[in-house]
Amino acid sequence: MKLSNSLKISLIAAAVSLSANVSANDIVKPVVKAGAEINKSAAESQKRIDKISDDIQERLQQFKTVNKEIEGLNVYNGQLQKQVDNQLAEMAELDASIDKVSVIERQIVPLMIRMVDGLEQFVALDVPFLADERAKRIADLKIMMSAADVATSEKFRRVLEAYQVEVDYGKTIEAYTGLLTINGVERDVEFLRIGRVALYYQTRDGQVNGSWDKDQAGFIELPSQYRIQISKGLRIARKQLAPDLLMLPLAAAQ
Repeated sequence: MKLSNSLKISLIAAAVSLSANVSANDIVKPVVKAGAEINKSAAESQKRIDKISDDIQERLQQFKTVNKEIEGLNVYNGQLQKQVDNQLAEMAELDASIDKVSVIERQIVPLMIRMVDGLEQFVALDVPFLADERAKRIADLKIMMSAADVATSEKFRRVLEAYQVEVDYGKTIEAYTGLLTINGVERDVEFLRIGRVALYYQTRDGQVNGSWDKDQAGFIELPSQYRIQISKGLRIARKQLAPDLLMLPLAAAQ
């Protein structure tokens, strides 16, 4: 059986076409597979790059944060150093002051002793009001000056306090009771102190009145005409009357 020429040509063309398709598929499949593997590898590489980039950004942020903390610590340390320097300077000043205090303390004790002696002489020469109270205050100061358990600063404060009390006497008026020997008889009397310029007395019954006379260094009896004025002064001193003018004799200033 013989084939026609046209049929032969068709069969040959079909065979060539089939052979070409088979060869193309064999070539394309590996290429596609290789491309897929490359894309997969590229995706994984991109993931690793992204992760590395994130790590770098995180570490960079940590680095910046640490740098800020270091800057803050440097400022804080600088401030602390200034405080330490100031404290060291103060300590040096305190050490120098302590040395000076020791010298001053050795000088101030004799000064306080002289002050107490001077106060005692002043009270002895002054108008003799509250004699027992003032004498006791000076006696207590002398005992304190010999006490080892009292700080020098406290001794000085007490001496100044005693001086202040004496100063205040000169600015106040006061009434108090006491005993006074009159014509050889001890009598219970009321004293009226006006500053430290005058001291009067009046017996409880108001019949005998007198005042301190510096020239005679003793009390002298006053005329009865001053009884009302002394009584008035006693009431003013006790705040039973408003302050008012008193007509009483005063020793002439010297």
